[in-house]
Amino acid sequence: MDGQPGAAALSSPGPRVKASLVLGSESFAINSEFGTLSEQLAAVKEKSMAVLKEHIARHNAPNEVPDEAAEGESDSEGEAAACRQPAEET
Repeated sequence: MDGQPGAAALSSPGPRVKASLVLGSESFAINSEFGTLSEQLAAVKEKSMAVLKEHIARHNAPNEVPDEAAEGESDSEGEAAACRQPAEET
């Protein structure tokens, strides 16, 4: 080293940005090896978001609404529609 504090970081090969995600019982190691520090951070962020999105899609419950809730909504909507009907003019 020549006394400059950042000289070792600039000359060291390999990734400078590493992340590990632990999602439940699964763990993921994410790193980026190319580009400047800010480019590596952006790449790790994108990879992390992709892993998280895949994990959520794989473990997410279906978005279907149970039949009971749907029936309850339709009843109240029907009552509200009946109240809003204008009176017939003669």
